[in-house]
Amino acid sequence: MMLAVGGLQAHYGSAHVLHGVTLEVKAGEIACLIGRNGVGKSTTLKSIMGVVRPTGGTVTFKDERIDGRPPHWIAERGLAWVPEDRRVFPSLTVEENVRVAGQATSRYSRESFDQAMSLFPDLAERRKQRAGSLSGGQQQMLAMARAVASRPDLILLDEPTEGLSPLMVRTIRAGILESRARGASILLVEQNLPLALGVGDVFFVLSRGTVVYRGTRDGLKAAPEVINEFLGVGKARSLA
Repeated sequence: MMLAVGGLQAHYGSAHVLHGVTLEVKAGEIACLIGRNGVGKSTTLKSIMGVVRPTGGTVTFKDERIDGRPPHWIAERGLAWVPEDRRVFPSLTVEENVRVAGQATSRYSRESFDQAMSLFPDLAERRKQRAGSLSGGQQQMLAMARAVASRPDLILLDEPTEGLSPLMVRTIRAGILESRARGASILLVEQNLPLALGVGDVFFVLSRGTVVYRGTRDGLKAAPEVINEFLGVGKARSLA
């Protein structure tokens, strides 16, 4: 098992956000964590990555407990996080962004840099352009390329297509599939249900800080009551 999360609890001060989240990601798999806004999806990723310190439960990555460890320690072991707000360095070029991120771990190499730059050919053509002048979609490509530069075994992707044009959504989708083809497992948080169903192997539906449904792509498609109750009224109908 690449990642096993068991009974994960998390708080923001006195606010209890995660109430025992349990999920798994197998090697070579794209697992999707989906649900309405505000149910704890991003907090789950942050807790796995060590950005938020869990207050209970376990996180095991490649058979090693990582819960409670700092993010740099976790990244060194092969886990990369692409946050929802992308967090590129606006004053640095595309190429510099990738180098800085990759060199944060010992897994980085010239080969991994080249692989990262080749993930999105359109981005590679802008390698000397400052990140702050990129469009939102281009910055998302850069955020993903930076993650790939550390040669991760597992990528945590938080809402990679939010606010993007249909053309850019297709580009990001291709990047997700290419990352998996290159050997990375992926845990994807995504509001775009058709996109998630187009790339995901297994699905975990989160509601009020706990997993209320788990199943395959076909299983979720065959459960319109789950889609309508936990993902939004009418979404099941739109998939028909």
